[in-house]
Amino acid sequence: MSEQSIFKVIFYNEGEVFEVYARHIYQSDMYGFIELETFIFGENTQLIVDPSEEKLKNEFAGVTRSYIPMQSIIRIDEVDKEGQVKVSDIKGNGNNVTQLPARNPKPSNSDS
Repeated sequence: MSEQSIFKVIFYNEGEVFEVYARHIYQSDMYGFIELETFIFGENTQLIVDPSEEKLKNEFAGVTRSYIPMQSIIRIDEVDKEGQVKVSDIKGNGNNVTQLPARNPKPSNSDS
């Protein structure tokens, strides 16, 4: 039985959380990156179009391999079947979670 693995990858990207599905995940030869190949998107057999799925399809249109920085990865799961891809906004929703690496505030020079 030659069953291909499916991976659910959740990562930060410019103030949003992306949840995508891919067939292949590797530690990249570029230090600090994870490679994602063969993205899986749901078939549009429904009459209702999900805007977040369309956004991800457009974002990864024509992409054969994507390199995601390790510090942006939230979670990687091997799953039985693909699910709905999602984009969630993390700005302004009351979260107190900070994406790493965060810039440290400049220290004040108050030696007086």
